[in-house]
Amino acid sequence: MKTFFKVLLLVIAAIVAVKLLPVALVFGAVAAVLVAGLALVGVSFAAVALVAAIVVAAVLSPVWLPLLAIFGIVALCRRGGAKAA
Repeated sequence: MKTFFKVLLLVIAAIVAVKLLPVALVFGAVAAVLVAGLALVGVSFAAVALVAAIVVAAVLSPVWLPLLAIFGIVALCRRGGAKAA
């Protein structure tokens, strides 16, 4: 008798799952569209941030390029003069 109730429960669960399938598909489709939209916005935001960073680096290049050259020359001079212990 226990087996009969288990089989009956599985059949009822399958019927409920089939009845709820369209609702689950709609929720899945809405979630997929939402995730795709958020991914598109994220990629667009990343591209805008990258372009802004490149523009800032280009605008500030008259300042940081000579400083970078000075730091490089100082680092080369310090390395040549110091002996390793």
